[in-house]
Amino acid sequence: MQDEPRDPFSDEPDHELGDDELSAEPLSETERAEIIEDLTSLEVYQSLLEPTGVRGLVIECPDCREPHYFEWGLLRSNLRHLLESNRPRLHEPAYDPDPSQYVSWDYARGYTDGVQDAHSSLDE
Repeated sequence: MQDEPRDPFSDEPDHELGDDELSAEPLSETERAEIIEDLTSLEVYQSLLEPTGVRGLVIECPDCREPHYFEWGLLRSNLRHLLESNRPRLHEPAYDPDPSQYVSWDYARGYTDGVQDAHSSLDE
């Protein structure tokens, strides 16, 4: 059983990618650490937010300046792909997502901080 959604572009040969995408520079140690930190945070966000009905995160795309809605598994898969291959996957906006079911990274981070603060105040 596969724990990540199948990449719809996985069957496309690399020769269809532009030269600039094939010759991307390796990630720096700082960039790799940031991606690993994002993956760790994503696990926490999902564990806290999914039970409340949140399906994933919305990210403002720097290329097309459109919001992109990512379900938890797809975002995790994209981050792992970036970590392993040093280039992002091809993407397009989700078809007809319900924006009320997605939150931003900042919201997820703030929600997590609030939950942690509430638990730490109970422990005191």
